[in-house]
Amino acid sequence: MSNRWPFAGREAPLAAVHRALRSCAGAMIAGEAGVGKSRLAMEAVARLTGYRVVRALGTETATMIPFGAFAHVLGGPPDGGENLLHWAARHLKAGRAPLLVSVDDAHRLDAASAALLHYLATRGEAALLVTVRTGEPVPEPVAALWKEELVTRIELPPLTRDEVGRTLAGALRGEVAPETVRRLAGVSEGNVLYLRELVHAGQDAGSLAEEGGRWRWRGELSMTTRLRELVSERIGHLDPGEREVLELVAFGEPLRLDLLVSLAAPPAVERVEDRGLIVADGRDMRLGHPLYGEVVRGRCRTLRARRRLRTLAESLEAGGLRGRDDVLRAAVWRLDSGSPADPRMLLVAARLAWGRQDPQLAARLGRAAVEAGAGIEAVALLGQVLTILGDTGGAQEMLRRQKGRGVTDAERAQHALALGVNLLWSGESAEAGRVFEGAAGTLTDPAWRQELLVYRGVVDFFTGRLDAAARTLSRAEALAPELAVGSGHAAALESWVHAHTGRGSACVAVVERAMSDADAWRDRAPHALPVMLDARCAAHLFAGELAEAARVAVQGMELAAPDLSVGGFGAYRAQVSRLRGDVAAAVRWCRDDVVRLRARSPYLGRCLAELAHSSALLGDLDTARKALAEAEELAGRWAYTLQPVLLAKAWLVAADGDLDGAVRTALAAAGPYPGYRMLALHDVVRLGAAGRVSERLTELAGRMDGPFAQICARHGRAAAAMDPPALRAVAAEFEALGMVLYAAEAAAQEAAAYHRLGRGAAAKGARTRAWALARRCPGVTTPALVELATPELTPRQREIVQLAAAGLTNREIADRLTLSMRTAANHLQAVYDKLGVNDRGEVARLLGASF
Repeated sequence: MSNRWPFAGREAPLAAVHRALRSCAGAMIAGEAGVGKSRLAMEAVARLTGYRVVRALGTETATMIPFGAFAHVLGGPPDGGENLLHWAARHLKAGRAPLLVSVDDAHRLDAASAALLHYLATRGEAALLVTVRTGEPVPEPVAALWKEELVTRIELPPLTRDEVGRTLAGALRGEVAPETVRRLAGVSEGNVLYLRELVHAGQDAGSLAEEGGRWRWRGELSMTTRLRELVSERIGHLDPGEREVLELVAFGEPLRLDLLVSLAAPPAVERVEDRGLIVADGRDMRLGHPLYGEVVRGRCRTLRARRRLRTLAESLEAGGLRGRDDVLRAAVWRLDSGSPADPRMLLVAARLAWGRQDPQLAARLGRAAVEAGAGIEAVALLGQVLTILGDTGGAQEMLRRQKGRGVTDAERAQHALALGVNLLWSGESAEAGRVFEGAAGTLTDPAWRQELLVYRGVVDFFTGRLDAAARTLSRAEALAPELAVGSGHAAALESWVHAHTGRGSACVAVVERAMSDADAWRDRAPHALPVMLDARCAAHLFAGELAEAARVAVQGMELAAPDLSVGGFGAYRAQVSRLRGDVAAAVRWCRDDVVRLRARSPYLGRCLAELAHSSALLGDLDTARKALAEAEELAGRWAYTLQPVLLAKAWLVAADGDLDGAVRTALAAAGPYPGYRMLALHDVVRLGAAGRVSERLTELAGRMDGPFAQICARHGRAAAAMDPPALRAVAAEFEALGMVLYAAEAAAQEAAAYHRLGRGAAAKGARTRAWALARRCPGVTTPALVELATPELTPRQREIVQLAAAGLTNREIADRLTLSMRTAANHLQAVYDKLGVNDRGEVARLLGASF
């Protein structure tokens, strides 16, 4: 890594500094410590020419020395009676070039140096570029610089997440995984100094390393001694009362203000807040910076830390646990402090953690609840969480030991749910269905019967019986007007069925309705949120709404924990990139999600399948074969997760040169899920066997929402009939949806159809259009695109094409290139003949950006 970090994300402030230097006496850069004020000033000076530059630095040690900041450039003593400011200015101005005075940390200047800056600005004898720290007292003459509008004040905020990403990429000289950018941006809060030290710490500890072509952070946060010193310096000296305040917030944030002032002296709370070490967030208090917590907690030894946590828990419980958040906090504080906790509270907290997509914390709390004697409900919850976390064997053994011990409907139902989920996750779908159905038949409570039937419907969905899943869901809904326990899971299953049967609008409506009432089910339905996001991704994708599909996929990837019951959202995001023609980006999205997902998850199989699919299109067959083999093993337990594997396999067979085998594989992939069936049948069209599937595509399109299925059906009919105008229209429709790869293939098929009809000029035009579209899909090879050739133009013809694409007339082209107008026209006509186009407008549209 370079010693000097790249200058990234500060182009706008840099331009503002240069404008200020041109228009007035200069600029004052203001910002918090570590945001990059000094670096911005340094870059601004380095990019200026024509100035004589004098640099100075405000320091604590020089504040008592008159002109201490400028002592290194001032000569002998002033002449008798000479004005001191005039004397100092005269020394600074030695030389003919205009003077630029750059002062870092001007808030620390001694009085004489501060007065000198003001003197230079008011007399116009120098341009000034000064930096000051926000929140620090500033000498009056320095403050007057911007108050009197002698200089322009430029506020420098912390780096945004995107700017952090660019900075990291430059510093590490490589791509950085999005989740790593997100994590480091959050921990550093855009402070460049802290960010740099975090990266050094991560590299030293091995937490930050290059993996799969991208830099990624693994494990806990690492801090260097220097970073701790920097943060400690920013925190400053704390008296005992202030230290107590900061420790309570560090262990308890977000901490209710009323709870904090009941535990610590209110004046100490005010002092700590005045210093910016804690900040108000509504009725809660948080630390002023995430790294303060790392330092403060690190200073506390084990017994002190446990005492603080126990104090927080006891105080919260004494005041009454007002809501679910209080229950979860109190339970975690009890657990971390090692003090006894109520078993029921631990169980409730485990459910809350599970419902909030934190299975690791749910497992910790669940174990504690079991050990504290919370009973079979705690065992059932722990078994379900451990199953999703990958310990299916241990979870099943624990659950079978508890079989038959449930007394109430709630106990029997929760045990059956946990065991059924375990069996389903293990690939024993039939047995899982029997467990859910059998238990539902023994219960009298309609709410728990509903929940078990919903899960029975999930088994139907996973095994490709979508009609059965819908019927089972109807049975559940018929038991009562409202689903008391399973409303979230019922909505999730309904959204899944709608999405994969092509009813995308109904899916979106279900999800939006459920999310508007999420508080009613979120803590009782841990699987619902990821399922709804998954369903919505599929619904948008099958409808051809790529931007929405990408947005929801990223939302799914940003859920707090990668260990969820439904994952692999990177596969959806990759699929969008592939359809857009950016297959290399698709590979990157897959690799990002592959390293995040748990090793044995079937959704890892989905991501690996998309990796194989995209790699096959790029000709990277070794990667494709390896990824597909792993994907088949992981995803094969359910028909649902196997679908992307079958689609990928067809393109690997095609990349191996076996087109007949690829068509057979694609036909075999046209299985029970209508959305995936549409993709598989359309792949047959793309592979050149449209006549075998055009009628099936037409029938399917009549039952699916959105334009995508309709265009696929039209593509099938046009390709089967070898209808060039219809293929051209299809290519335009795919391009309008952003599906550049499909558009290029349809245009290539149009060229082939014209060629078969003996219409050479028209074939050239179609081939040129296909070539222009294919250039937007770099590295991709498919059977439809393989025969495209780059239009062979001479250097002179390329030059003329560029000018024509820019809108120049023949005469203007001739004048520019010192040719006769006839020669220019002849060259342009030759270009038309080679490209199969008729006028410069088509040349500009097709090739304007291609040279």
